[in-house]
Amino acid sequence: LSLHIMTMKNYALAAAILANQSCSFAVDAFAIPTSSHLTAPRSISCLHSTKDHIEAKRKEWSLDGPSSSLIPEVIEQMETDTEYQELAKKISKIGVDGMTKEERAERRRALEDIGVPNFMKFVVAKDDEENVQDSHIQNNRLYRSHPTILQLNIGLYCNQACTHCHVESSPLRKEETMSANVAARCLELLQNTPTIDTLDLTGGAPELNEQFRFLVKMARQWAIENERKLIIIDRCNLTVLLEPNQEDLVNFLKENQVKVVASLPCYGEDNVDAQRGRGVFQRSIAALHKLNEAGYGSSSSDLELDLVYNPSGAFLPPSQESLEGDYKRELLDNFGIEFNNLITITNMPIKRFADHLAKQGQMKEYMELLVNNYNPQTVGGLMCLNTISVGWDGSLYDCDFNQQLGMGIAGKSSEESSSAKKKFS
Repeated sequence: LSLHIMTMKNYALAAAILANQSCSFAVDAFAIPTSSHLTAPRSISCLHSTKDHIEAKRKEWSLDGPSSSLIPEVIEQMETDTEYQELAKKISKIGVDGMTKEERAERRRALEDIGVPNFMKFVVAKDDEENVQDSHIQNNRLYRSHPTILQLNIGLYCNQACTHCHVESSPLRKEETMSANVAARCLELLQNTPTIDTLDLTGGAPELNEQFRFLVKMARQWAIENERKLIIIDRCNLTVLLEPNQEDLVNFLKENQVKVVASLPCYGEDNVDAQRGRGVFQRSIAALHKLNEAGYGSSSSDLELDLVYNPSGAFLPPSQESLEGDYKRELLDNFGIEFNNLITITNMPIKRFADHLAKQGQMKEYMELLVNNYNPQTVGGLMCLNTISVGWDGSLYDCDFNQQLGMGIAGKSSEESSSAKKKFS
């Protein structure tokens, strides 16, 4: 695979969006603001958490008996959601590629309106202005290093349909799922690329794909037999752990030393359910209890459990360090939950979130927010510099975001050239 160079036009948007992580923003992370500069105080309770208190909270939030599938309720919500139905009709009319092209034009207009007609020049100027050392940008190109992460999007089928989802996953996307042949080719790529030390499995809900356990078991077995240090990551929505026929999933993850990176956009029920659907918060808490009981998230265990926060609206996340402290205190005191780290992610203005911004007339405001908070010091941490991203159909990309934009490793969009995307077959 020749994945050494990606043109600036391919990474500019991702750079703007992902480059704010070292900045601090005084915002209320759990309410939709009336402006991009909202500064609402957070009221945080601080209880003394003892072992007895933790056990009591876990019992309080436990679900009695086997839980039913979340899918019927999600489908019902999708059928009554006006915004989703309008989006579905639009996709039916112009197709996914048409939507992607329309989103790109909308972002381009927003950048032009705020005076950023050429983002490539803007990025280079910022590098010069802040005297960035050892920049990955040379001659208006972004240069890759050797790949260390193999990220597989093994399917778009999911038991949820979140409003912010950048891949538009839902229970309706049953056909877009990785085949056994593509999964085997991915394992071959892993085995033949000595620089890769991380296998990152995402979706959809990757656990609902029949190739998920095959990939995990084979990768872990191969790593043990060849004395290779390999991190396996499961990007988990938590509620999948309570789906029928997934009762043994937590033990499976534990047995194969899988790191769990789980989405939890807030530590409050109303905010989570508004973004992810009715009943999701309670199921998420119950799932976190199951992970904790298996040893995940404890400082005395090597079973890692990280949580992911992303904003619920057109604003940036607060500082990762301060928000992690809030999460740890609130989840431990109120629910008896432990975890290792919190990861804050800025919402990408694509797919469902882009449609939401357009309908609210916030695309220009949001793009301006991203541009104004662009931080050239973080370019070195971009996913596209060290990642090979494989789609469910075997197409190759340099990151999961560009995968959803249809931007293959040849640097062309899907509507420009379907042959530009290299593919396993």
